[in-house]
Amino acid sequence: MEALGRLFDLSCGWAPVSMDTAGATGKRVSLENYGGVTIVYIASAAGTTDDPVPSLQQHTAYTGGTTDDLTVMDTIYRKSETLLDGDEAWVKTTQTVAAIMTAVAGEAEKQNIYVIEIDADQLSDGYTHISVNHADLGDDAKLGTCLYILRDLKVQRTPANMPNPLRPGAANA
Repeated sequence: MEALGRLFDLSCGWAPVSMDTAGATGKRVSLENYGGVTIVYIASAAGTTDDPVPSLQQHTAYTGGTTDDLTVMDTIYRKSETLLDGDEAWVKTTQTVAAIMTAVAGEAEKQNIYVIEIDADQLSDGYTHISVNHADLGDDAKLGTCLYILRDLKVQRTPANMPNPLRPGAANA
């Protein structure tokens, strides 16, 4: 069996967008069928003043329901360089537990890869979904995208038979 469906599933947090317009509102993804999610945020180099600051939220439903900050972020792994070319080492950045990443000075003018890990048991009681958002970066025309790598699958299936990660139990579209 291939890794997709056995070890992980993928879902889009948000497709590439210009972070200087309205920022990005991440799609909600359920953790009900997974042990956790690895969030991968990737951004282009642009500007000099607006450093990336993704934020986490938790939700009780795919749409509607109750939304609250997911205050669990204390470790972020990042690669940042003027031009990411594969020779970068991961840098572990720690912060006081929060829902918003503390800005790292000088990141605006670099290309970035940030990785944030969330375990399903970190969600508050009754919360089943998470999302990653990003505020408007002002005048810096930085492009950004977010990918959810859903891991520790509770049921392994071939990719064509996997449940919809946004709405468990919903038919795959």
